[in-house]
Amino acid sequence: MSDDEWFEIFDCAGCLRGREPRWKVHAEGYWHKSAHIFLFDSNNRLYCQRRAAAKDLYANLWDYSVGEHLTPGESFHEGAQRGLREELGIEGVALEAIGNVQRSRNEIPASGIRDFELQQAYRGIYDGPMKLDPQEVSEVRAVALSDLERWIWRESEVFTPWFIRDLHTFGILATA
Repeated sequence: MSDDEWFEIFDCAGCLRGREPRWKVHAEGYWHKSAHIFLFDSNNRLYCQRRAAAKDLYANLWDYSVGEHLTPGESFHEGAQRGLREELGIEGVALEAIGNVQRSRNEIPASGIRDFELQQAYRGIYDGPMKLDPQEVSEVRAVALSDLERWIWRESEVFTPWFIRDLHTFGILATA
Protein backbone atom coordinates (compact mmCIF):
# COMPACT_ATOMS: atom_id res chain seq x y z
CA MET A 1 0.00 0.00 0.00
CA SER A 2 1.38 3.36 -1.00
CA ASP A 3 0.67 6.80 0.49
CA ASP A 4 0.37 8.16 -3.04
CA GLU A 5 -2.10 5.50 -4.22
CA TRP A 6 -4.99 7.08 -6.16
CA PHE A 7 -8.49 5.70 -6.75
CA GLU A 8 -11.23 6.65 -9.14
CA ILE A 9 -14.30 7.78 -7.21
CA PHE A 10 -17.93 7.30 -8.19
CA ASP A 11 -21.35 8.59 -7.21
CA CYS A 12 -23.93 6.20 -5.78
CA ALA A 13 -25.19 5.46 -9.33
CA GLY A 14 -21.70 4.27 -10.33
CA CYS A 15 -20.84 7.30 -12.50
CA LEU A 16 -17.21 8.42 -12.44
CA ARG A 17 -16.67 11.63 -10.43
CA GLY A 18 -12.88 11.94 -10.49
CA ARG A 19 -9.84 10.72 -8.58
CA GLU A 20 -8.73 11.08 -4.99
CA PRO A 21 -5.85 9.71 -2.89
CA ARG A 22 -6.52 6.48 -1.02
CA TRP A 23 -6.41 8.07 2.43
CA LYS A 24 -9.05 10.63 1.46
CA VAL A 25 -11.28 8.04 -0.22
CA HIS A 26 -11.38 6.02 2.99
CA ALA A 27 -11.70 9.08 5.24
CA GLU A 28 -14.52 10.73 3.29
CA GLY A 29 -16.42 7.60 2.25
CA TYR A 30 -16.12 7.99 -1.52
CA TRP A 31 -17.35 5.08 -3.62
CA HIS A 32 -14.43 3.26 -5.29
CA LYS A 33 -13.92 -0.12 -6.96
CA SER A 34 -12.41 -3.40 -5.81
CA ALA A 35 -12.17 -7.00 -7.00
CA HIS A 36 -12.41 -10.01 -4.70
CA ILE A 37 -11.17 -13.46 -5.70
CA PHE A 38 -12.25 -16.83 -4.36
CA LEU A 39 -9.39 -19.05 -5.52
CA PHE A 40 -9.78 -22.81 -5.16
CA ASP A 41 -7.43 -25.72 -5.70
CA SER A 42 -8.52 -28.69 -7.83
CA ASN A 43 -9.79 -30.45 -4.66
CA ASN A 44 -12.27 -27.57 -4.10
CA ARG A 45 -10.35 -26.21 -1.12
CA LEU A 46 -10.54 -22.42 -0.84
CA TYR A 47 -7.30 -20.47 -0.45
CA CYS A 48 -7.87 -18.12 2.48
CA GLN A 49 -5.49 -15.20 2.93
CA ARG A 50 -4.44 -13.84 6.31
CA ARG A 51 -4.00 -10.11 5.96
CA ALA A 52 -0.61 -8.68 6.94
CA ALA A 53 -0.15 -7.12 10.36
CA ALA A 54 0.57 -3.69 8.84
CA LYS A 55 -2.76 -3.43 6.99
CA ASP A 56 -4.78 -0.35 7.95
CA LEU A 57 -8.04 -2.30 7.95
CA TYR A 58 -8.62 -5.69 9.61
CA ALA A 59 -4.93 -6.50 10.09
CA ASN A 60 -4.16 -10.19 10.76
CA LEU A 61 -7.68 -11.34 9.90
CA TRP A 62 -8.55 -14.07 7.39
CA ASP A 63 -10.03 -12.90 4.12
CA TYR A 64 -10.64 -13.64 0.44
CA SER A 65 -7.87 -15.32 -1.50
CA VAL A 66 -7.22 -11.83 -2.90
CA GLY A 67 -8.88 -8.46 -2.43
CA GLU A 68 -7.65 -5.67 -4.67
CA HIS A 69 -8.54 -1.99 -5.09
CA LEU A 70 -8.67 -0.99 -8.74
CA THR A 71 -6.24 1.54 -10.16
CA PRO A 72 -7.56 4.38 -12.36
CA GLY A 73 -8.76 3.08 -15.73
CA GLU A 74 -8.52 -0.58 -14.70
CA SER A 75 -11.38 -3.03 -15.23
CA PHE A 76 -12.52 -5.35 -12.45
CA HIS A 77 -10.98 -8.32 -14.30
CA GLU A 78 -7.66 -6.51 -14.81
CA GLY A 79 -7.58 -5.57 -11.11
CA ALA A 80 -8.31 -9.17 -10.11
CA GLN A 81 -5.48 -10.50 -12.29
CA ARG A 82 -3.09 -7.82 -10.96
CA GLY A 83 -4.07 -8.73 -7.39
CA LEU A 84 -3.27 -12.40 -7.98
CA ARG A 85 0.10 -11.41 -9.42
CA GLU A 86 1.01 -8.84 -6.76
CA GLU A 87 -0.33 -10.55 -3.61
CA LEU A 88 0.20 -14.25 -4.41
CA GLY A 89 2.77 -14.14 -7.22
CA ILE A 90 0.64 -16.13 -9.66
CA GLU A 91 -0.48 -15.48 -13.23
CA GLY A 92 -2.66 -16.97 -15.91
CA VAL A 93 -5.58 -18.04 -13.73
CA ALA A 94 -8.88 -18.20 -15.61
CA LEU A 95 -11.34 -16.14 -13.59
CA GLU A 96 -15.12 -16.24 -13.80
CA ALA A 97 -17.18 -13.34 -12.45
CA ILE A 98 -19.70 -14.45 -9.85
CA GLY A 99 -22.73 -12.36 -9.04
CA ASN A 100 -23.17 -8.75 -9.98
CA VAL A 101 -21.26 -5.71 -8.80
CA GLN A 102 -22.19 -5.15 -5.16
CA ARG A 103 -22.22 -1.99 -3.10
CA SER A 104 -20.57 -2.42 0.30
CA ARG A 105 -20.37 0.15 3.12
CA ASN A 106 -18.04 -0.46 6.04
CA GLU A 107 -17.59 2.28 8.62
CA ILE A 108 -15.12 2.09 11.51
CA PRO A 109 -15.45 5.39 13.41
CA ALA A 110 -12.64 4.59 15.88
CA SER A 111 -10.22 4.32 12.94
CA GLY A 112 -11.70 7.16 10.90
CA ILE A 113 -12.43 4.76 8.04
CA ARG A 114 -15.46 4.96 5.76
CA ASP A 115 -14.90 2.26 3.14
CA PHE A 116 -17.58 2.43 0.42
CA GLU A 117 -16.86 -0.02 -2.39
CA LEU A 118 -18.30 -1.16 -5.67
CA GLN A 119 -17.14 -4.79 -5.63
CA GLN A 120 -16.99 -7.56 -8.22
CA ALA A 121 -16.25 -11.11 -7.09
CA TYR A 122 -14.45 -13.80 -9.10
CA ARG A 123 -13.85 -17.51 -8.84
CA GLY A 124 -10.81 -19.39 -10.16
CA ILE A 125 -8.90 -22.65 -9.80
CA TYR A 126 -5.16 -22.85 -9.22
CA ASP A 127 -2.74 -25.59 -8.23
CA GLY A 128 0.81 -24.47 -7.91
CA PRO A 129 3.35 -22.44 -6.00
CA MET A 130 2.70 -18.99 -4.58
CA LYS A 131 5.04 -16.17 -3.70
CA LEU A 132 3.33 -14.04 -1.06
CA ASP A 133 3.85 -10.28 -0.79
CA PRO A 134 4.60 -9.86 2.95
CA GLN A 135 3.31 -6.25 2.88
CA GLU A 136 -0.14 -7.60 2.00
CA VAL A 137 -0.31 -11.25 3.08
CA SER A 138 1.07 -13.01 6.14
CA GLU A 139 -0.04 -16.52 5.12
CA VAL A 140 -2.37 -18.52 2.88
CA ARG A 141 -4.20 -21.75 3.74
CA ALA A 142 -6.15 -24.08 1.45
CA VAL A 143 -9.23 -25.00 3.47
CA ALA A 144 -11.98 -27.53 2.72
CA LEU A 145 -15.34 -25.74 2.72
CA SER A 146 -16.73 -27.96 5.50
CA ASP A 147 -13.70 -27.10 7.65
CA LEU A 148 -14.04 -23.40 6.81
CA GLU A 149 -17.68 -23.43 7.86
CA ARG A 150 -16.77 -24.99 11.24
CA TRP A 151 -13.86 -22.57 11.66
CA ILE A 152 -16.12 -19.57 11.07
CA TRP A 153 -18.72 -21.00 13.45
CA ARG A 154 -16.07 -21.32 16.22
CA GLU A 155 -14.05 -18.15 15.57
CA SER A 156 -15.94 -15.69 13.36
CA GLU A 157 -13.96 -12.82 14.87
CA VAL A 158 -10.76 -13.94 13.06
CA PHE A 159 -12.37 -13.27 9.64
CA THR A 160 -13.20 -10.03 7.87
CA PRO A 161 -16.95 -9.38 7.97
CA TRP A 162 -17.19 -8.93 4.19
CA PHE A 163 -15.53 -12.31 3.57
CA ILE A 164 -18.10 -14.12 5.73
CA ARG A 165 -20.91 -12.13 4.07
CA ASP A 166 -19.76 -13.00 0.55
CA LEU A 167 -19.19 -16.68 1.30
CA HIS A 168 -22.93 -16.81 1.97
CA THR A 169 -24.04 -14.27 -0.65
CA PHE A 170 -22.43 -16.26 -3.46
CA GLY A 171 -23.47 -19.66 -2.09
CA ILE A 172 -19.92 -20.82 -1.41
CA LEU A 173 -21.04 -21.73 2.10
CA ALA A 174 -24.63 -22.57 2.99
CA THR A 175 -26.61 -19.71 4.46
CA ALA A 176 -27.20 -19.89 8.18
